[in-house]
Amino acid sequence: MTIGSVVRNLEKALPMPGPAATGVSETVLKIPVADIVYDSRKVNPGSVFVALRGMKSDGRMFTDQAIAAGAVAVVAEKAPEKGVSVPWIVVSNTRVALACLATEYHGHPSSQLTVVGITGTNGKTTTSYLLSKIFEAAGYQCGLIGTVTYRIGGREFSSTRTTPEAPDLQGFLGEMVREGCNACAMEVSSHALALHRVSGTKFSAGIFTNLGRDHLDFHLTMEEYFSSKKRLFEMLPNDAPAAINIDDPRGLSIVELVQRPVTYAIDRPADVTPGPITSSLEGLSFDARSPQGVVRVRSKLLGRANVYNLLSAVGTATALGLPHKAVEQGIERMTGVPGRFESVSSFDDDISVFVDYAHTDDALRHLLETVRPLASQRLITVFGCGGGRDRTKRPLMGMVAARLSDLVVITSDNPRNDQPVQIIEEVFRGAQTEVDIAGAEIVTIVDRREAIHEAVQRAQPGDMVVITGKGHEKFQEINNDLIPFDDVLVAREALTKRRGRSRAT
Repeated sequence: MTIGSVVRNLEKALPMPGPAATGVSETVLKIPVADIVYDSRKVNPGSVFVALRGMKSDGRMFTDQAIAAGAVAVVAEKAPEKGVSVPWIVVSNTRVALACLATEYHGHPSSQLTVVGITGTNGKTTTSYLLSKIFEAAGYQCGLIGTVTYRIGGREFSSTRTTPEAPDLQGFLGEMVREGCNACAMEVSSHALALHRVSGTKFSAGIFTNLGRDHLDFHLTMEEYFSSKKRLFEMLPNDAPAAINIDDPRGLSIVELVQRPVTYAIDRPADVTPGPITSSLEGLSFDARSPQGVVRVRSKLLGRANVYNLLSAVGTATALGLPHKAVEQGIERMTGVPGRFESVSSFDDDISVFVDYAHTDDALRHLLETVRPLASQRLITVFGCGGGRDRTKRPLMGMVAARLSDLVVITSDNPRNDQPVQIIEEVFRGAQTEVDIAGAEIVTIVDRREAIHEAVQRAQPGDMVVITGKGHEKFQEINNDLIPFDDVLVAREALTKRRGRSRAT
């Protein structure tokens, strides 16, 4: 890639108003490009620095550092305020430019992979794990990009965000191609769609799981949030199947956007539906009826929400032409996802303890409605709400927890720069409105470790304790610091203490 190809690609991607370049001579156009960078601290000699305009700062503030570190060109949305020593390319949208350049620089790797993009409020992670297992059962080597992990060939590492920025994403896809992958299951967040992180990616299929209240601190309204989700389906090629949950009313409008919809539902007539469902703590069992025939589903996943995830995976896999046997084997081999209704207790314990990621009122409702009939005695819920995010869901989550639990322990999640006590008070106010109706006991404990220990110690034999909100996360974010914290490990500590107390008595 050269400066000349950078300019040509930007002219093609941003024709209105089109990039304007200063300091670009014939000699300059031939300068080679070493990489595409959006963080001035990562600039190396030969980098093109794309100065993103963010919510809190403008990348143009860091162009001097980028040039000093060896950037051979700058891409920005405004002309420089002073003379610069490298070509300066003005574009209408730096995020589109970043995605365009990253895709070109890495050789359009998504065109060499079967990439399935999964978007929606809940279910993205579990569905991506299901699809990766199905692809592997069909003989594919499948990469994975999502909230919990990035998997590239035989390597796996913790993710930093659900969908990476465009240069990182295209770099990961390029590594997958080089390591022999021929498929990728990718969670596509609303932020990624709104911020053009996946622009330039060719999707072979798309999945819409559902839409619930979340991320309104960023999107401001549900309509804007949904509009971002729809962009994935506007990007799909005409021949790409789109698996769409039409039990969610928003799904019907997505059906109208795509050329090849594959609808799935439990309650409505659809292309993919379940036969009679058997559900227990051992898992789910049903036959999924699809246009390609019946798929026998035997899964260790639990609950109605996972019926939807399984239907979406079946609908997508069969529409892509994967053999039914591979679909069935992949589903059976998928034992669970870290932090998604993850069992922490053992046969030695007299209570059941689970950790889950549910952090919206809709996700919490689905989770508690699933486990309520499975709990042989009381249901105890431990949860909090994050700071610096949509405040409107805090009382709603309190209401859901109080309505469906016998004991609710409200605690801290990731308070960030908010006051934990204030967050808890807002959750408590919602919970309190349900107490007279449901009769739940409400306890507030600011310290999350103490709250988990209290819930486990107060549980009686046969009770079920569900700890929600953080799931797979290994830290708490408090006043800009990341404090190591793992719900699974803390729950195990509490269970060990409980066993010791039980033996002592």
